[in-house]
This record gives sequence, C-alpha cells and structure tokens, in this order.
Amino acid sequence: MTETKTVETHAFQAETRQVLHLMIHSLYSNKEIFLRELVSNASDALDRLRFAAISDDGVYEGDGDLRIEIEADEEAGTLTVRDNGIGMSRDDVMENIGTIAKSGTRAFLDQLSGDQQADAHLIGQFGVGFYSSFIVADRVTVLTRKAGEDAAAGVRWESDGGGEYSIETVEREAHGTEVILHLKEAEKEFLSSWTLRSLVGRYSDHIGFPIRMQEKGEDETLEWKDINKASALWTLPKSEISEEEYQSFYKYLTHDLDDALCWAHNKVEGSQSYTTLLYVPQTAPMDLMLQRDERTGLRLYVNRVFIMDAAQQLLPHYLRFVRGVVDSDDLPLNVSRELLQENELSGKIRSAVIRRSLDLIAKTAKDDSDQYDKFWTQFGAVLKEGVVEDFAHHDQILPLLRFASTKGDGDRHVVDLDGYLERMPEEQDAIYFITAENHRAAANSPHLEVFREKGIEVLLMSDRVDEWMMAYLQQYKETPFKSVAKGDIDLGAVGKTDEKESEEKAEPDAASLDADLLKKVQESLGERVSEVRSSRRLTDSASCLVLGDEEMAL
Repeated sequence: MTETKTVETHAFQAETRQVLHLMIHSLYSNKEIFLRELVSNASDALDRLRFAAISDDGVYEGDGDLRIEIEADEEAGTLTVRDNGIGMSRDDVMENIGTIAKSGTRAFLDQLSGDQQADAHLIGQFGVGFYSSFIVADRVTVLTRKAGEDAAAGVRWESDGGGEYSIETVEREAHGTEVILHLKEAEKEFLSSWTLRSLVGRYSDHIGFPIRMQEKGEDETLEWKDINKASALWTLPKSEISEEEYQSFYKYLTHDLDDALCWAHNKVEGSQSYTTLLYVPQTAPMDLMLQRDERTGLRLYVNRVFIMDAAQQLLPHYLRFVRGVVDSDDLPLNVSRELLQENELSGKIRSAVIRRSLDLIAKTAKDDSDQYDKFWTQFGAVLKEGVVEDFAHHDQILPLLRFASTKGDGDRHVVDLDGYLERMPEEQDAIYFITAENHRAAANSPHLEVFREKGIEVLLMSDRVDEWMMAYLQQYKETPFKSVAKGDIDLGAVGKTDEKESEEKAEPDAASLDADLLKKVQESLGERVSEVRSSRRLTDSASCLVLGDEEMAL
C-alpha cells in the first residue's frame, strides 16, 4: 500500500510537549475521552469534505459513502479510527498535529488548574483533543491524504508522545485519515467490542454519519455494521428525544464533561424554515470575559449539510456562552460569513436565536431559582453586556439581571429589579445603587449610611462591567436609576417618621455652622476637588467623596 519516502524527525515545540505531558500523566482518570475526541475529529473531517463537494464533487473520488470506522486488532494491540473525509496535506499535518502553532494551545496551558476534572473540560474547548490519544497509547500513527490530491501525496506521522515525531510522504490510495493507537498493555480493555460500542453510544450516538465496526455475519465472515443512530438529533421530533440523548449530543457538540444546564429545541416552518437547538452550559470557560474568537458562536448547517463552526453572526457577543446548532432549509449552501452579515434570512434567524436564548434563560429563572443562581454566578457579568449592546431586547434582558443589595443575602446576587420596585416605599422615586471594586467596598461605603438609617434598599454592584452598564441604563419601568455616590441626593420624606422630621427641623443649618471649616478644607484641597459642602448623607463617617452625575466611579 505504501512506498516510503525520506523520513524526517522533528522536535515538538515546548508548548506541545507540555500538552502531551499533561495528557499522559495528568488526565488518566478521564482516559475514555480519547475515543470521543477522535470520533469528533473524524466527523468534522466528513463535514468538511461534504462542504467542499458543494463546489467540486470530484473530491469524493467516487466514494460518497461517508463513514467512520473503528477497528480493533487484538493480536497487534492496535485500535484504529478511520474516516474517508477531507484528509490532510503534509502542511496540514505539520500545522495541526506536529507543531500546533496556534494561540489555542498557549491559552489551554494558561488555563490549567492542576485539577484533573477541571482540566479535562479544557481539552475539546481548546482543540487539543487529538493528544488525548496518548493517555491510552504508547505510540500513535496517523495515515492521511487530502481529498483531490494525488495518491503519492499521502502522509505518515508517528510519535511516542515524547519530545519528537516523525513525518514522511507515502503512497496512499484512499483519501481521509486513519489514526492508529498502539495501546499500552494496561489499556487493552479498549479492544473490547462491548467497551467500544458502549463509549460510542454514550458520546457519539447522534453524530450525523454512520460509525461502523466489524461483526461476524451469518456465515462467520466479518461485516461492517453501523453501531450508532447516525441521525442529526435536531432533525428528530422533540417527543422522540430523551433527556439523556439531548445531554449526550450536548457533550459531543461542546466536549463538555458536565450536562447542560438547560436547552431549547425549536422548528420553524413557513416562508422560511429552520431549526434551532440551543444549550446553556453549567460552567463558564475560564476565559469567558476575554472571548472574542472562533470558539464562540453556533454551528451552522444548511439542509443538514455542515457549513461552518462558530457562526458568530447568528449570536450577539453577550450570548457567547450559548452553544448549539442552527439548520436552515433556505440559506444558500455557499453562504459565507460575510453573506451572513447581509442576508435577510440570517438576520431573522439571529433575532429568533436571541429571543429564544433569553426565553430559555427566563424560564430557568422562573422555574428553578437555585439553578438560576448557578447560571448567574457563571454568566451574569456577560449577560449584563447586553444592556449596552442590545437595546432592542431590554425588555427581556433587564428582568433577568440579579444584584446584591443592602436587603439581600450577603454578597449573593439574588435581588431582581421587579422585586426591588415592589419593596420601594410609595414616596421613593428612584432605584438606588452603588458601584465599587468589590462587594465589601460597596457594602461598607459611607454613602450608604443615611439609606440604612432610613431603611432604603440600595443595589450593591461590584462586577467589572457594572459602572459601564449603569452609564447606559437610565430607568426600569419608568423608574430612574440613581447612584448614591454621585450628585445631589434628596430623599425628601422617604423613610422618615414624624419624630425624625421634627428633630431635623430643630437642628441649626449645618452649612451655616461649618462655613469657616468648609472654606478651610476647600482651600487645603485646592483643585483636587470641585467643591466641599456639608451633607446629610452621613450619619457616622466624617466625610465622603461624591462624584458628579456624569463621572465614572471606577
């Protein structure tokens, strides 16, 4: 089958060696994920071949039966995962396997915590899943050829997971890729047909391509037989999909080890037809606040044909944690990212995705407050970005916001704006809030003294986005927001008793008593402050800094 050419040996870059070391030594308790990752890579290769065939069906090379094959050889101690997908050129292999000169690897390493369970979540997230092969194999061989290239352009790559790998050009008739794992002696359980079937059923049952293994037929000869459902889950009626199947597909799609927090599956039929399957994860990636790259967005299909990963045009940035699939019957198969920006139908799909995502989050808030608390802890700061970025959906976003408050439960963000309005005294005419670097600073601010004395609730905001958000958030249900640390505060009769009012009327005017003192403080501070004045804000502290209405607090 092969005619070997000159073999080249290359050293892995330092970051790749670190990833390999992690896979081999640190993630042993999650070793079965290797099969999920290899099958997922094979599925992606088949998707990309089918997409390439839209413009040139010659890439099929007469073999349009797209499939994934898993072959166990007990005698040789090898496990092979094979696909007839797009395959790789020599340059592709060097880039994707040999050196991984991509930011994802560095980011992956930067996020490692040393906790096996937590680190396992990062494998698929950062696109280094291939290296999980070395958890169970002491040597890995890759044979591949890019579809449409000559048979002489095949590539053979091999490594034992140490500091080097070999690569050579070989003759290879079939396009696609096969990954051959030379299993460690202690990992021969993965040659068991029952074990392999079980893992495929758990992680890869609803991959949209057949996964095949050899079985003995009636005449005792080996035959390739499908071992998965090979149906795109989102195309099935909701009534036919179990919760376990929804969760299994989520894990395949996202490489997450945890179940999804919630999901929504919708099919729209009419002048435009499309299906959406949206998931909200339980846990945020550690770089969620920094993500503005190809790892966010939805997976786009047109008539079950894969078009692109991370279709960011279908999802606003503040909903970047939402994962899932959009399958349209009406978008053109050659749709590009640029066309998605301009296409009228994609705009309608985007609006529907936003609405359904927010509805899904709102349903969780209504049905399960404990689950929503978990959601808010993970994704609340990101959702707040929508207050600034998406004015059109304010009516859906604002009721979802949660805050700590002076009448809340410590630093827990459990207070919603509707609840705040319900507790407001009749004479109160504003929603009061304070922003600070952290919860402790907010809760202990001297600006709160008079509000506590009068029993007026104040929202305590300490997320990095809060000051930015409040610069744009002017009111809620016609009640304005007012910072307790900015401008003049006139509480009027709010929270007062007749006794307090009579006491205040009896007091001499503080401004007239302290005029000389105020003048001296003003002269001492000079241009560092615009004005020094007496105030009824404070009940215990001697002084506090008050900003102008338009100034930023942080």
